[in-house]
Amino acid sequence: EVQLVESGGGSVQAGGSLRLSCVCSGSLYDTYCMAWFRQVPGKGREAVAAIDSDGQIVYDDSVKGRFTVSKDTGNHNLALQMNNLKPEDTGMYYCAADFPPSVGYCGQYYYSMDFWGKGTMVTVSS
Repeated sequence: EVQLVESGGGSVQAGGSLRLSCVCSGSLYDTYCMAWFRQVPGKGREAVAAIDSDGQIVYDDSVKGRFTVSKDTGNHNLALQMNNLKPEDTGMYYCAADFPPSVGYCGQYYYSMDFWGKGTMVTVSS
């Protein structure tokens, strides 16, 4: 059984930084994709950053140049460095893992992800 536990969320002012961590346990050696999703009230979960098994990384346009995703190849722990945060970055951030078979490219569809953490809240004030 795969378990994902996020941490690192909090409240910051615009322009500040946070680093999210996702500690992974269980068998993740066959993971195709790991991603960070963001959800705000009234909207679905959208990927902000995703990394596949080949190391290919995809960012949402809204976070390019500000967020950096990284994965420990040994234990598959995932991190998200968030700089120059904006109020629109506010939301619940979830770590997710996707095993084959998959739909679309890494992180494209939230429903393709097989395992989810419980999330960590990020609040950015102006």
